[in-house]
Amino acid sequence: MKGAATMGVITTAGCMGGGDDGESYSVVIAGTSSGSSTQQAGQALARAASEESDVLDISVQVTDGWTANLYEFDSGNISSIGVDNNSLAKAMSDSGPFADEPVDTMPMQGFVFTNLQIYWVAMEGSGIESTADLREGGHTIYPIQPGFGTRLLTEEVIKEAGAWEGNEILNLDTADIAGAVEEGRADALCIYGANGVNLSSWVQEVDVRSNGDLYAVPVDDQFRQAIEDVPGALLQEFEPYGWEQDVSKLTDTVTSWTLAGQWAFGPDVPAGATEEIARLSSEHWETIRESDPTALDHSDPETMTEAVIPELEIHPGVAQYWKDNDVWNDEWTEGSTNSE
Repeated sequence: MKGAATMGVITTAGCMGGGDDGESYSVVIAGTSSGSSTQQAGQALARAASEESDVLDISVQVTDGWTANLYEFDSGNISSIGVDNNSLAKAMSDSGPFADEPVDTMPMQGFVFTNLQIYWVAMEGSGIESTADLREGGHTIYPIQPGFGTRLLTEEVIKEAGAWEGNEILNLDTADIAGAVEEGRADALCIYGANGVNLSSWVQEVDVRSNGDLYAVPVDDQFRQAIEDVPGALLQEFEPYGWEQDVSKLTDTVTSWTLAGQWAFGPDVPAGATEEIARLSSEHWETIRESDPTALDHSDPETMTEAVIPELEIHPGVAQYWKDNDVWNDEWTEGSTNSE
């Protein structure tokens, strides 16, 4: 087992009989931790399958994160995963955490389901007035849960900015960080919201339990340059959203390093299953948004293609859906399933 806790072998997509073509599908998707954006998105997709599909059943597995999901996939434990583009790119190039522990097999791409907008907040009394203060060291910082794709990218950005060394790193699960904040054990945190709509569930808990003592941290030029220099990080600026408290004490806007997450699938997953997942995500995106307010509007199937990595194959079911809706690019490569 590489880099993640063993979850046991999961049957990810089996034919169970029924449906117009005589087949129906049961898919288990590896999300991330409880309360994460990926879990929320997966559960919303599962609800849409239950209400709007006669041939598809979806359940979502709690895992250690996007990066960890690639190790689970490589070990043969799971065949359908949530994963981010930064982890995919690093796994493809045997860089980052995959330099010492490379993976031998890669999933095929599905489509983007979220864009996570990561930025800094600090606690009252920390003395932090900008990211320049973080480079001076002496602070306790939370760069998101180890094993998360958001952590992988965030750690890279912070190191590039020269703000990692000299600070104490809190390596806690997202389920535990709200308690640490409530107890005053963190000076600054990297948090994220999704798609300009709402904060991740674990961040909402941090918001509630911080006693109104959080504020957004202005980004200095050196940290901004680090975001621009790190591959896989998209620099965005926007007004903070989703907070119960006013976090704009020092700045009206936040500067984020944004990360795209997508569903990805192995060759054990039938093309019919992923074609139906793509159909649900586009034709019934409003049903999905009822469960996940941050869900992307995929009513135009072209929006599903915005995170495609051209060098990585696309699962044939998704490819077929895109071809049927005239959003396929011939420069992309369609993969194949074990049944083909």
